[in-house]
Amino acid sequence: MQTIELGGDSVPRIGQGTWHMGENAGQRQAEVRALREGLDLGMTLIDTAEMYAEGGSEEVVGQAIRGRRDEVYLVSKVYPHNASTQGVQAACERSLRRLGTDTIDLYLLHWRGQYLLSETVEAFERLREQGKILRWGVSNFDIDDLAELDAPACATNQVLYNPEARGIEYDLLPWQAQHNMPLMAYCPIGQGGALLQDATLQRIADKHSAAPAQVALAWALRHPSVIAIPKAVNLEHLKQNVDADNVRLDDEDLAQIDAAFPPPKRKHSLQMV
Repeated sequence: MQTIELGGDSVPRIGQGTWHMGENAGQRQAEVRALREGLDLGMTLIDTAEMYAEGGSEEVVGQAIRGRRDEVYLVSKVYPHNASTQGVQAACERSLRRLGTDTIDLYLLHWRGQYLLSETVEAFERLREQGKILRWGVSNFDIDDLAELDAPACATNQVLYNPEARGIEYDLLPWQAQHNMPLMAYCPIGQGGALLQDATLQRIADKHSAAPAQVALAWALRHPSVIAIPKAVNLEHLKQNVDADNVRLDDEDLAQIDAAFPPPKRKHSLQMV
């Protein structure tokens, strides 16, 4: 699989998202199994957050990586209301317990809240000095937020990005590329709804003997600085996500997607879900 440098580490450009995991106890074993199968397939970056199922997702991830921690690049996120000096410390320690590990590879501020960025960064740096995280970054930051942050130590910015939500192409994505900051795309195949039923994506998928989800992933990965973190529980979907790494869209494909989902011609407010 293609890899990219993220905060000094080489990680796969397709990882595993876990939003909505841990919400249903009856699905837990299937979710754990899916994450483990994803690791077997090479998707060793796993993204979670204390917000997901109020810690339930982190517990699922912790079970999935038990005995395999050394294989995993582990990403989690702190709630904005926990982003104070003391709040970050306590939240991270709770996440570590749920994840069953001593260290989180990359710890993100989930979105901006009431606390000064400088206070949150100071707390992140303290965690890094303690060895509880290796690197830190942000999520749902627009270009003005990153400019205000003004922190070369910020390893990534995780934002919504797919053909239906491409406003970041106007300024944020180029800015991050210019500053050598990889962009982590969440919901890269939408949320399993209208995007995957789109006739244009289906037509392109048929041309490449692929699935629409693979076309959406290949489209996001056409930017060399993008990492995609789709969620999947079904083994077939996991394999599709991995195989999307081999789908190469040509100029005609990209032009068709641009016609169906026009690129931005002006600044748009940052989209979030």
